Amino acid sequence: MIKKCLFPAAGYGTRFLPATKATPKEMLPVLTKPLIQYGVEEAINAGIDTMAIITGRGKRAIEDHFDISYELEHQIKGSSKESLLTEVRKVINNCTFSYTRQVEMKGLGHAILTGETLIGDQAFAVILADDLCDNKNGDDGVLTQMIKLYEKYKCSIVAIEEIPMQDTNKYGVIAGNEIEPGIFMIKDMVEKPDPKDAPSNLAIIGRYILTPDIFDIIRNTKPGKGGEIQITDALLTQAQKGMVLAYKFEGKRFDCGSVDGFVEATNYFYEKTK
Repeated sequence: MIKKCLFPAAGYGTRFLPATKATPKEMLPVLTKPLIQYGVEEAINAGIDTMAIITGRGKRAIEDHFDISYELEHQIKGSSKESLLTEVRKVINNCTFSYTRQVEMKGLGHAILTGETLIGDQAFAVILADDLCDNKNGDDGVLTQMIKLYEKYKCSIVAIEEIPMQDTNKYGVIAGNEIEPGIFMIKDMVEKPDPKDAPSNLAIIGRYILTPDIFDIIRNTKPGKGGEIQITDALLTQAQKGMVLAYKFEGKRFDCGSVDGFVEATNYFYEKTK
């Protein structure tokens, strides 16, 4: 069973300045819930009860959100507003949170490696809160779908979706052989390739299942694109040594790291609640 989920949340969120100057981008609300709470709820629904969060300077609001605010609870106790905290109370009561800091921003691979002390020697999930996913018609969430696949194949898995070819320079892109409908055995992965160099239009999004040997692989991975330690490079090494799968998930994904995606997600969830 996958029981731990890692949330890399140390980035600066520069695309949302000045809003993110003093507010973590993971705490930006879509309607009344911050992005990271959507991710934590997705993990809980997948049977995960331990959340490991990689933070950085100026990210204390994340820790405070997943904690009890006695003064606030006292002020609204017995009022009509008390029910507004029901969802986050349920989250706090149903899982354990642990935190460590990424002192330097050296890429997603480095952020995941920073979480090794929180994860230990076991397979784990990774959620990037920027990528807000919704399961259609009450079906399994993306992470639940991936964990079911992990139980069958027992290897690292990345979630993918088809994107326009002109956008490949924004994503890690995979090439592979389709072994089942929507499931690919990866043979190549490239971080943010120019469209003319992209091996396909299948882009990795912010959902991963990783086996614990990935930590040693990341340790031995040299900085790549942008001088950062890329998880894409580490996963390619893992794929060459064994097997890594890419899964074309069912559901809808919003790139909430961009203003356009954030607005689209807000409109989508607003219409969904009506």
